[in-house]
Amino acid sequence: MDFSELKLITNRMRGSLIEMSHRAKGAHLGSSLSCVDILAVLYWNILNLDPKNPTDPIRDRFILSKGHAAAALYTTLAYRGFFPIELLETYGKTGSCLPEHPGRFCVPGVEVATGSLGHGLPIGLGMATAARIKKYPFRVFVLMSDGECNEGSVWEAAMLAASTKTDNLIAFIDYNKWQATGRSKEIMALEPLKQKWESFGWDAYEINGNDLESIYYTIKSAISNTGKPKIIIANTIKGKGVSFMEDDNNWHYRIPNEEEVIKSKMELGL
Repeated sequence: MDFSELKLITNRMRGSLIEMSHRAKGAHLGSSLSCVDILAVLYWNILNLDPKNPTDPIRDRFILSKGHAAAALYTTLAYRGFFPIELLETYGKTGSCLPEHPGRFCVPGVEVATGSLGHGLPIGLGMATAARIKKYPFRVFVLMSDGECNEGSVWEAAMLAASTKTDNLIAFIDYNKWQATGRSKEIMALEPLKQKWESFGWDAYEINGNDLESIYYTIKSAISNTGKPKIIIANTIKGKGVSFMEDDNNWHYRIPNEEEVIKSKMELGL
């Protein structure tokens, strides 16, 4: 899919996310909006998968390690055809198959339960290792948050992946510079982040994580390099796409009211 078409889809996805948060009184809207562009590029232009056969054993795997942004994953899967878009209206409701943190196979396309931060990369490493042992061609993609890099399990997995040269593992950090209670740099000394991953033996890239073309060409470049796992540090904006939400950490927990939903959709051209 070309980038102009994909941009229209990301706008519609962001509009759906805002409606979902309003309807369900669900949090983590800012965190969901920041990673939409990464998800769109992966699901439309990179991942080898078939929405009609979501458990194909040789499919590429995607793990949303930052499970608090589950609404972004559900929206992506719905727009990609894994299940009807109308199902998004049930998000966060009692008894819904779309809980605020994802469960394995809660809907087609969700690979693992996530939300307890620090687990996605170790799980992804296990899947990628299994693929190599079985000589399956699939790749594993993991999306983490910057706050998640506070967790020791991330760095344990990073060391093991490098030592085993697991080059079918591609990870992203949604580096929106915020954690739940403040700026990431004020909570933990993450920088220099790219150099840290390189020192752990990874191929590391740093990009504008809200630019579709940059995301796509960086992933293609990373995939073509062999012998090391890959990490793409995606500099993003929390609340991306809506001017009064962008880089405002109140939207980590705040719920948009009806007027804000309308204003947001107007900004998105919906």
